[in-house]
Amino acid sequence: MTPQRTPVPASTRILRSALLTLSLFALALIGMGAGMVSVYSQHLPDINRIADYQPVTATRIFARDGTLLANLYRDQDRIYVPISRIPPLVRYAFIATEDRSFLSHHGIDYYGIFRALVADLFHQKFQGASTITQQLARRLFLSNEVSITRKMQEALLAIEIEHYYTKDEILERYLNLIYLGSGAYGIEAAAHIYFGTDVGRLTLPQAAMIAGLPAAPSNYSPYVSLERAKSRQRHVLDRLASDGYITHAQADAAYDAPLNLAGSAPVGLFSYKYPYFTTFAINEVEKYFGADDAEEGGLHVDTTLDPRMQRIAEEAVHWGAQSAKVENIDADQAALVAIRPGTGEILAMVGGANAFSLQNQFNRAWQAQRQPGSSFKVFVYTAAIDNGKTPQSIVEDEPSSYPNGDGTLWSPTDDDHRYLGAIPYRMALALSRNVAAVHVAHDIGIDRVLEYAQRMGIRSKLQPDLSLALGSNVVTPLDMASAYGTVDNAGIRIEPTSLRLVRNSIGEDVLDKRFPVQHDVISAGTAYVVMTMLESVIQRGTGYPNALIGRPEAGKTGTTSDFRDAWFVGFTPDLVTAVWLGNDNYHRMTESYGGNIPARIWARFMKAALEKTPPHDFLMPAGEVVRVPICGSTSAEYFRTGTEPGTKCTYGWGANPWTTPTPIAKKPDLRVTPSPQGTPTQ
Repeated sequence: MTPQRTPVPASTRILRSALLTLSLFALALIGMGAGMVSVYSQHLPDINRIADYQPVTATRIFARDGTLLANLYRDQDRIYVPISRIPPLVRYAFIATEDRSFLSHHGIDYYGIFRALVADLFHQKFQGASTITQQLARRLFLSNEVSITRKMQEALLAIEIEHYYTKDEILERYLNLIYLGSGAYGIEAAAHIYFGTDVGRLTLPQAAMIAGLPAAPSNYSPYVSLERAKSRQRHVLDRLASDGYITHAQADAAYDAPLNLAGSAPVGLFSYKYPYFTTFAINEVEKYFGADDAEEGGLHVDTTLDPRMQRIAEEAVHWGAQSAKVENIDADQAALVAIRPGTGEILAMVGGANAFSLQNQFNRAWQAQRQPGSSFKVFVYTAAIDNGKTPQSIVEDEPSSYPNGDGTLWSPTDDDHRYLGAIPYRMALALSRNVAAVHVAHDIGIDRVLEYAQRMGIRSKLQPDLSLALGSNVVTPLDMASAYGTVDNAGIRIEPTSLRLVRNSIGEDVLDKRFPVQHDVISAGTAYVVMTMLESVIQRGTGYPNALIGRPEAGKTGTTSDFRDAWFVGFTPDLVTAVWLGNDNYHRMTESYGGNIPARIWARFMKAALEKTPPHDFLMPAGEVVRVPICGSTSAEYFRTGTEPGTKCTYGWGANPWTTPTPIAKKPDLRVTPSPQGTPTQ
């Protein structure tokens, strides 16, 4: 007898059919997935490139105290930093916001992928779901195309990346690649752009604000909308608290804390701090390393700039320009450059009386070619002393004429149109006597004067005619400061520089080991004797009393006869500074002498710049200089060894030269070698 089969309930049959259908559908999906993986796995990029990846990074330029002066970049402002320099709290802020399961997943968020696929099937729009690893894969290897193909490739690359690289390696590259708005690529660039600091110094409120930017950098930037940026910051802080990285109380306190935004910085060269100096430093970087490395080499440049001195210099130049207006001197521009004589380091540079701007980028401190007037006489007397003359050598301050070479005669004169007769070199320099200086230059040869000027630091092309002795050729303030620095530095010329240390992107020092370049150009004895002569300029000459600063100092005034240029160049044992005053269009000033406003600018700057430096004397070189007492006085004269008199004492200035001049009956007919800026005088 055939057993009776118990009928299967309809509900069971339906359930079985459904399970079978789902199983077949699942198998189909698995098959499709496997097929898709097989298809999308083909032609994937080689992830080994990650190991060698070093993005093009910006060159950063710093002052000597670590102040960031400029970021140089061609396309993207990016500064690469290792994970060890990114504080844990900064890392956690990004993890909590962008990928909460980053530390535990293997490249993808499966629930997120499923949600995105469903969204794609029904709404034709993805709903995020990219992990940090996926974002890195997309940024390194893929485009931003919105498609299922790109999404699958992104996921497969993420899985492979997680297999071969650690979480720290992945996070380091992500944090250095990500765009964070306002032109900043990477966490370090963002720290500087938004808060003016390094990533290692970011506070919790600052880190939270930056971590909120990746979702929509243009919308959440505090420079675009502080309200939206604060809302996003709140979101990040809440995530950090809910994930246990900080407490809720810390999150509330951070939200209420000040951000200390750096301010929406202008782009390009207008974002530079102290731009007159910084543009000069950039010029040097490009000269030594080329434009490509300067903009894309990731160099770390430590410059010589002392920000405190720079601020003092800017204030002094501005004060001088304002004083010129108040005193109706008709001078619109001024420049100052200060150098440490023993190293050639440029500590301060101000290229104009006005702020650096689109209309005013000309840097008069190193680009302006102007007549130095009598400040050039230092080269005349240095050449003479180095060739056997002494401060007590006699020169005749009397009418003289010299052939121009075209059948005419040139008769130099002084602005007071008086002659002092036979006077010592020291007096001639201190009182800036033109006729005497031309006599000395003629006696030793103008070619020799030219040679000494260039040996000591003047790089301009000079013409070998006698008016050169009075500063008829053009020079820059930077060259004048450098040349006077040669006297200050015992006769050793050191090429002026704005660079102290340059490291490449992996931290290697790439600045020439011979840098800075130095040359032994005059004897230490000559330099010291000339220095004492320049001391007299300030103590009882054309620099008195405006250049007095209450410590050992030396310097020289310079003025052109038509008052188009006025100078003071001077130094102490620690600092040499050149100051120029004039107009860009060469318009005449009103009776503006180097001993007036330029000397006052110089003194104002030097007093403040050296405020924390104890005064000390110039060091007399042993065995190269002989000190001889002045008869009947507590003072002394100085001679290079071998040129001193064979007596126990020597004479001084003698009678007061201002009470014994020889007036001339007739002003001589002046025929001077033509020059666009006029004839130099005192």
